[in-house]
Amino acid sequence: MIKRLAHVCIGAADLQRTEQFYADLLGMEIAFEFMRGGERIGFYLRAGGTSFIEVFAERESIKDDRARLKHFCLEVEDIDVLIAKLTAQGYDVSRKKLGADNAWQAWTTDPNGLRIELMQYTEDSTQFTGESVVLD
Repeated sequence: MIKRLAHVCIGAADLQRTEQFYADLLGMEIAFEFMRGGERIGFYLRAGGTSFIEVFAERESIKDDRARLKHFCLEVEDIDVLIAKLTAQGYDVSRKKLGADNAWQAWTTDPNGLRIELMQYTEDSTQFTGESVVLD
């Protein structure tokens, strides 16, 4: 049986800029690096518990690969603080809104164009209540 999501793997057009976004701006810790022939080709980021984001340098355009992964969602502690931090660094972030699941959400993209949903749960979030979400 499935325990939890282990990792999401993304390709990075610019490995250093991708590390800056996830580690420096989002505050994720690098768990370990991938090396080949003495060259750093990727890294694993801690995404809470035993969930990770795996990042590998891409030598070619990753435009086609992005279509396979529509987005991923990161649960955040304080969505307002993170929106302000990303905006201050020049990243476009949507306005915060309360989703149909009663969780706060905002959207941004990483340096590779991958869509990221930022989510802050409330005590009424359906992720906790188990109620069905009715969409219009």
